[in-house]
Amino acid sequence: MDSLIAAAGRALTAGDVLGALKHVGWRDDPAALALRGIAMAQLGDYARARDLLKRAARGFGPGEPLARARCVVAEAEVALALRDFGGAPQTLDDAAHALAMRGDHTNARHAHLIALRRHLLLGRLQAARAAVDALDMDGAPPAHHALAALAAAEIALRSLRTRDARSALQRAQVAATQARIPALSAEIAQVDALLQRPAARILHAGHEQPVTLDEVEALLASGTLIVDAVRHAVRDTAGVESFARRPVLFALVRALAAGWPDDVDRTALIARVFRTRDPDETHRARLRVEIGRLRRLLSPFADVTATERGFLLAPHGARGVMVLAPPVEGEQGALHGLLADGMAWSTSALALATGDSQRSVQRALALMEAAGQVRAIGRARAQRWVAPPLAGFTTILLLPAVPPSA
Repeated sequence: MDSLIAAAGRALTAGDVLGALKHVGWRDDPAALALRGIAMAQLGDYARARDLLKRAARGFGPGEPLARARCVVAEAEVALALRDFGGAPQTLDDAAHALAMRGDHTNARHAHLIALRRHLLLGRLQAARAAVDALDMDGAPPAHHALAALAAAEIALRSLRTRDARSALQRAQVAATQARIPALSAEIAQVDALLQRPAARILHAGHEQPVTLDEVEALLASGTLIVDAVRHAVRDTAGVESFARRPVLFALVRALAAGWPDDVDRTALIARVFRTRDPDETHRARLRVEIGRLRRLLSPFADVTATERGFLLAPHGARGVMVLAPPVEGEQGALHGLLADGMAWSTSALALATGDSQRSVQRALALMEAAGQVRAIGRARAQRWVAPPLAGFTTILLLPAVPPSA
C-alpha cells in the first residue's frame, strides 16, 4: 500500500472526506477508486459512489479476492442507502465469508450488519433476530457495537417491547459516543425520539386519543378487548385472531367496537361494510351471514348479540372494548411507514418490502401523489419516491410484516 492510499484511508476513518479526496481524487487505480467511492458515499453521492466501487471491483479482479470482497461490501452498503434491494443477498454472504477466511473479521462483521439492516428494512424480523444472535462481537470496534445495539432496539420497538428497546438504545449510545461518529449518534437519538411520539390512536366510546408505543404496549397487556386496526386483528391477553384476509368481517367488528357500549344500527353497519346508501333485502341477508361468521371467530373473546335495532358487541367478562387505529388510515399505511424514513425508494423496493405486486404499489403511489402525500423524482428505472415525515406521529407500527405480539 503506497503512502497516499494509506493517508486517504486514515482520513476516511477519521471522517475527513475532503482530506481523503485530496490524496486520491486524481487517481484511477483500483485502490484509489475504492477509496473515492467510499468518500462519495459519505458525501451522499450514492450513484457516483456505486459507479466508482464497481470500477474498483473490476480493476482488482479475481486475483485479489480480499480487495474485491471489500468493494462488494461497500457497494452493498451504498445499495442499502439507495433502498435498492435488487442485488442477490448471497453475493454479500459470499463476500463476508471470503473476508472472514482471509482474517478480515472487521469487514466480514460489517457485511453481516449490512445484511441485518436489509432484513429490518424489508420487515423480516425473524431473519433479523437470527442475524443479531449470530453476530460475533468479540473484538468489535465501538461503531459495530452501536450498530448491533441499534438493530436490536429497532427489533424490540417493532415488536412492542419498549423496555428492551430502551436498554438497547442506551448500549448503542454509549458505543456511538466511544466511536465518535456524530452521524451514528444522531441516528440513535432519532430512534430514541420514536418512544416519545404518538404511534397510534385509541378510539373509545366516541373519543379519540393519541398514544405512544409505551401506552400501546400497556394497553395490549391490560386485558381490554382490542380491535387492532393497525394489524387487522382482535386481541386480548389470552390470544389473537387475525382478520388480515377477512376485510368484510374486520370492518364489521371495527364498527361494532366503535359503537360499544351501545349497539349499532343494521343500516349503519350495511352502509359501513358494504358501502351502499340504499340497502335492500339482499344486503340484510348478507349482513346476517357475515354476523354468523363473525360470531364464530369472536367466540373466544366476545359475543355478538342481536338487538331490536342492530347488533351489540359484548366482551366476555367485565372489561372494555377499544379500537387501536393507525396514525394514517387506508391501504397505503405501509407505504407511509416505509417512506417516512426520508429516503428515496424505488417502486420495486417498496413492493418487496410490502409483499404487494409492483402494479398494486404503483396504483397506491399514484393515489398518494394525487393527494400530495408523496412525490416522484427521476424517470423510468431511475424513478424514486419520497415523502415528508408524518407530522406529530411515528410510523413504526405501520411498517410491514411486524406482528405486535412477536
